[in-house]
Amino acid sequence: MGTTQLKRLKLLLLLAFTEICAAQNDITLSVFTVTSKSMTVHWSGHTGASSYKITATPKNSPERPVFAQFGGNMVMGSVNSLSPNTVYTMQLEAMDNAFNVLSSAETEETTAPEVPSIEQAYSKHSNSITVEFTEVSGATSYILRAESENSDFFSETMVSNSPGTVVQLQPYTDYKLSVMSVNSGGRSQPSYSVLGSTVVMAPKLNTSSPNNDTILVTWTPVEHAILYTLCIIKQGSSTRHKLNTTNTMVTFDDLEAGTTYCIKGTAWDSEGRPGDDLTVCQITRPPSPDVTHVQMTPGRSLGIAVYWAKAQGADNYEAWTTNGQNCTLTAHTYCYITPAECGQNQSVSVIAYNNAGPSSPSQPVDYITYPCLPDNIWVEEPKAGNCSVVWDEVELVEYYMAFIKRDDGTENSCNTTDTTCPFFCMCGYTYHTTVFPYNQAGSSPYANVRNYTTIPCCPEGVTINLVSTETLEIMWSPVKGAEMYETTAAQTNDVIHCNDTAPVCALSDLKCNTAYSVTVTPCSDLRGCNRTCMPHTHETAPCVPDILNMTKINNSTYRVLFTTPNSPNTNYTITATGRQSTHTCRSRNNSCELTQLPCGSTYEVMAVATTTVGRSLPGFSQPLETGPCCPMYVNVTQVTQAMTNVTWSPGTGARSYITTLTSPRGHAKCHTLDIHCLMGCITCGTNYSVVLEAISSTGHKSDCKYHGFSSSPCCPTSVKLYRRANNSLRVYWLSMGPQIHNHTVELYGTGANYTCIAAAGSRYCDIQEETCGDVYTVVAAPVGQNGIKVSFCQPRTYSVLCSGSNAGMVISRGRRSLN
Repeated sequence: MGTTQLKRLKLLLLLAFTEICAAQNDITLSVFTVTSKSMTVHWSGHTGASSYKITATPKNSPERPVFAQFGGNMVMGSVNSLSPNTVYTMQLEAMDNAFNVLSSAETEETTAPEVPSIEQAYSKHSNSITVEFTEVSGATSYILRAESENSDFFSETMVSNSPGTVVQLQPYTDYKLSVMSVNSGGRSQPSYSVLGSTVVMAPKLNTSSPNNDTILVTWTPVEHAILYTLCIIKQGSSTRHKLNTTNTMVTFDDLEAGTTYCIKGTAWDSEGRPGDDLTVCQITRPPSPDVTHVQMTPGRSLGIAVYWAKAQGADNYEAWTTNGQNCTLTAHTYCYITPAECGQNQSVSVIAYNNAGPSSPSQPVDYITYPCLPDNIWVEEPKAGNCSVVWDEVELVEYYMAFIKRDDGTENSCNTTDTTCPFFCMCGYTYHTTVFPYNQAGSSPYANVRNYTTIPCCPEGVTINLVSTETLEIMWSPVKGAEMYETTAAQTNDVIHCNDTAPVCALSDLKCNTAYSVTVTPCSDLRGCNRTCMPHTHETAPCVPDILNMTKINNSTYRVLFTTPNSPNTNYTITATGRQSTHTCRSRNNSCELTQLPCGSTYEVMAVATTTVGRSLPGFSQPLETGPCCPMYVNVTQVTQAMTNVTWSPGTGARSYITTLTSPRGHAKCHTLDIHCLMGCITCGTNYSVVLEAISSTGHKSDCKYHGFSSSPCCPTSVKLYRRANNSLRVYWLSMGPQIHNHTVELYGTGANYTCIAAAGSRYCDIQEETCGDVYTVVAAPVGQNGIKVSFCQPRTYSVLCSGSNAGMVISRGRRSLN
C-alpha cells in the first residue's frame, strides 16, 4: 500500500470515529477527494439515521444521475461511474428505517479530467527525462510522476502541457513514469506507467597545450560509458574534426599557434545512446615573437627599450637579456629593462605568454649601452673671472659635451675631444658643471654635477619681520658660495647677533617701539666677507599699555583710562571679553568708552597697542562687572486697604532687591533676596511710583523704574443700618477721600439677600425689605474705575427689629480673609 493511500485510510477512520462519538442533528456535506470517474464525500452523522443516500447529478448535462447508499454508521462514501471533467451536484439524504428523509445537504464539485496516456519518454541529459503524452480536455495542468525501480526515489513535477521534463534524476538510471491530468476539482488517476532511462554523464575534459601547435585532452572514465566522441573546431571556423576513441587521452596536433579551439566530448553507453555533451575551449601557446628594435631609454634612468611584433594569441610578454635582466610581464609590444650598466654589449630575447603557457624565445638581438661618466669633475679659477671645467679621461669615447649653467639660468657649453672647457665666471654666482661622454649608443641620460661658487655678493631680498614684540627675524635669499653670514645692528654697537650658514637670523631682547638698522654680511673661507652690503631698517612692536581705571558712565557704558607709552599715532584697542560677548573700543588718546555692555555680565578688560609694525603684547587684564539686570516686569497687587504684594521677574546678576513705593502721602520699602515682597503702610486712593533697585553679590547696583501703581479706593466708614417707615432698609456710610466712586451694598440675611448700587457722591442706599426682623451681614464697598468692586472692605452684622428703634443693633464687625 502506498504512503498516500495509507494516510487517506487513517483520515477516514479518524473522521468515522469522530462522527460516531458526536451525535449531531444538523447534517453537513463536503467533498473529500475526486478522480476522473469517482467522487468521495464526507458528512456529519445524524441522530436516528439508519442509512444515507448520495446522489450525483450532472450539472448542464443530459446524463443520468448516479447514486450510492451507505449504512447509518458511515460518514464517508464514494460515488463511481461518473464522467470526467463534469460538474456534479452531490446530494446527501439521511433516512430512518422506513426510508423517511430526516435531513439532507448538497454541494458541488468537478470531477478530474480524463486520464492521459504517455506516447513516448526519452532522455537527452543525464539528469532529466522528457515525456510526451496526450493532452485531455478540461485539464489546466499535468503532473509527471517518476519513481525509481527500488522505490528509493519519488517525485512529481507540474507541467502546463506536453512534452514535460522531469529533472534532478541520476545518470544512467531506470525510472517508472506516469502522468496525471489536473483541473479545479483535483487530479486524475495516474496513467499506465512506462519505463524510461537517463543517459550517461558527459566526460569532464581537461585540456592543456604542451607547445604552440598541440592540445592535449584527458578525462576520467565515465561510468557505464564504452565509447567517447571528441569534436574539435577552431574558433571562428566551421571546419570540424571528429574523433571516436575508447581511451581517456587524445592529442590534437598540427594546430595554429595562439589560436583558441573548442572541444566537445560525448560518452556512449552499451545501448548506443549518446549521453550529455561538455564543451571546453583551449588556446594553443603563442608563436615566438620577432624583436623589431632595441634602443637606450631616454631620461635619467639608464635602461634599454625593447620593441617586438605582436604574436597571435599572446596575452603578455617578457624580455630577457644575456646578463640575466628582464622586464615585468606586459600586455604591450614593448618594455623597459632597468637598470642598464654603462659600456655594455649584450643581447635580448622576448617570450610570449597566454593561458596555455610561454612560447619559445625569439632570436636574440645585440645592443650597446651608453658610455660611462668621468670619475672626477672640478672647476679651476687661476684668476678672478677666468674659470675652466676639468675632468678625467674616459676610454672608448668619441667626444665630450661640457655644460656650464649659472644659477640665474645663463648656460654655456662646449664640444671637445679634450678634457677641459674654459668659461667666464662672475662673483656671487654658483655654477653647475656637467660633462657628457658620447659613443655610438649616445650619451648617458644623467651626469655628475659639480658646483662652484665665486666670492659671494650681497644678499638679495632681505626681509625683516617682527616675530614677537621684542624680536626681529631677518631672512634673505641664499647667496651661492657664501659659507657664513654675519648679522649686526647699529643700535647694539654692531655686535654680531648671528654667525651662521642659514639665511635667517633672529635679533631678540630688543627695546619696544624702537627702529633698528640691520646689516647682513656674506662670507666665504676662500674670498672672505663682503663688507659693502647696505643696512635695512625695521621697527619693533609697540610697548604694552596698562589700564589705569574704569569709570561707569551709565548702565551700559564705561570709560577706560590707560597709559600711552608709545610714539604718537599709535592706535590703542581696549577689549572686554565675557562669556557671551566681546566688546571693543579704539583710541589714539589715553581713554576710550566701552558701550552697549549688557547688564549682569562680567568681563576681562585688557589694552593692546597697534602700529604699522604690529601689535604689542596684551596688558594685564582688569575685571569689569556691569550692574545687574532690571527685572522684566514688576506686578503690584493690593491685598488689603493698607497692604500690597509686589512680585517681579528675576534680574540677571542680581542677588538682592530693594523695592520702594513712593507717594506724597508716604512711602513703603522692602529689601529682600526673594522676587516678591509684602509691603504695608499703603494709603488707599493714592498714586504711587514704583522703583526697584537690583544689587549684585559684589555690591553693584542698578536703579529700575516701572509704571506707577494706584491703590484702591478707601472703604467707607461709620456704616449703619436703619429701618424706615415704609418697610425699607437704609444703609448709611461715610466716604474717605474724594467722592468720585460708585458704591455697592450687599445684605445677606437668613431669609433673603439684597444688593444695591449708589452713585458717586451718595452716602446711603435704600433696600425694600420683604421680611422684617432678620439678621443681616452688610458689606459696603467702593467700585474702582475699572468697574471692579473693592474686595477687602469689612462686613458688619446687624439685627433690626420689626418695631421699636429704627437703628440696627451691631452684633459683630467681621474681618474678611486676605486670601
